[in-house]
Amino acid sequence: MKIAIPSQGSTVAGHFGHCPEFTIVEVDNQEVVREERIANPGHKPGFLPKFLHGLEVNVILAGGMGQRAVDLFNQNQIEVVTGASGLVKDVVNSYLANNLELKDNICNHDDTAEHECSH
Repeated sequence: MKIAIPSQGSTVAGHFGHCPEFTIVEVDNQEVVREERIANPGHKPGFLPKFLHGLEVNVILAGGMGQRAVDLFNQNQIEVVTGASGLVKDVVNSYLANNLELKDNICNHDDTAEHECSH
């Protein structure tokens, strides 16, 4: 399984599309076997779900995401979990242990409109 986390350094970024990078974590038998950071290739409507699908990502753990983006990730067979926050390492470990505490989706806008979140 591969998990993508929109990140800013070692922490989960507030919005998946405007993060500086993605931390991609490869998991085998519930253990992290590989981790890499890749620069965000850009926030264009519909691009990131296809891009991450091409990297064989199965799950995205994000702080916030609009509904249109959630739908596009689901169409690309990527499970979406929103409301994640904190250190990437802690979020991944909590997700794998099935005890990830989630907050509200901090980006509850309609992605068809111009994005005005300040995060």
